[in-house]
Amino acid sequence: MPATPTLRASVVQFEAVPDRPDLNLKTIRRLATKAAEDGARIVVFPEMCLIGYWHLRKQTPHRLRQLAQSEDGVQVRAVRELAEELDLGIGIGYLEVDGEGQLYNSYSLCLPDGTVRTHRKLHAFEHDSIRSGSEFTVFDTPWGIKVGILICWDNNLVENVRATALLGATVLIAPHQTGGTNSVSPRGMKPVPAELWDNRETDPAAIEAAFRGPSGRGWLMRWLPARAHDNGIFVLFSNGVGRDDDEIRTGNSMIVDPYGSIVAETWVADEAVVTADLDLGLTPLSTGRRWIRGRRPELYDILIRRQGNEVDARAARFSTEPVQG
Repeated sequence: MPATPTLRASVVQFEAVPDRPDLNLKTIRRLATKAAEDGARIVVFPEMCLIGYWHLRKQTPHRLRQLAQSEDGVQVRAVRELAEELDLGIGIGYLEVDGEGQLYNSYSLCLPDGTVRTHRKLHAFEHDSIRSGSEFTVFDTPWGIKVGILICWDNNLVENVRATALLGATVLIAPHQTGGTNSVSPRGMKPVPAELWDNRETDPAAIEAAFRGPSGRGWLMRWLPARAHDNGIFVLFSNGVGRDDDEIRTGNSMIVDPYGSIVAETWVADEAVVTADLDLGLTPLSTGRRWIRGRRPELYDILIRRQGNEVDARAARFSTEPVQG
């Protein structure tokens, strides 16, 4: 009997230095090399890891354009060359500027054959000057499977993950900067006190408890495994960790299989590389894949009809108004 195909993958968490792609690229090189030495074929870094994330909301449009780069700019090119050098796929997040000067929260997977696949966040809320993308991103890879990319809040809307699965993705790359946000929802995430992060070396138990609690892993467990299970896909969840402007990101980077089981994870208050073998043989008979075949698309017209209460991503993300049914 032929061996079950596997793909060894790594998800990485680290604390990006704001506005210092030179320093962040050094970290990316170091941690990607570590993943490659452990046999990984694909390594996933967090959203906006080249320049930092949450501070961008306070910048002027002019400053954002100074920080942005094109898909073929010097920073992405450096990662593309690293992917070729290490012979693995490397995913990185950055602020993209296109040929017309439009800004996007983008994520590029640099493949070992020199090609680059880029996703623009579908629900960008970070700044008025950052546009939302308008296309799903699913593509073939050298490993014989299709991979999809959804950035952070893209994954919270169930339709996006289902569409990515229907387009043929076996593996979903899900880079984030989350945990410790100040949600207006009574049972949503709340900020992690900065002093817990600052005292992490003297009191590691306190910060670990916060990272594993309702503003970190506990929140993720409410929905992330369901995205994998209900769609029969692997999810590679990479997240920032530590200070992100005035919030503390909670890491919890993990790999989830098509049954919603956690294959590997971390809750350390530090940078980390989490590596595991994806058993691709789990996918064809997974519950989600079999359920999808039972869909009745003729019933789902309501999903593409506007309800009259739609707002843009920024308004939806930051609104404090109750949403009536």
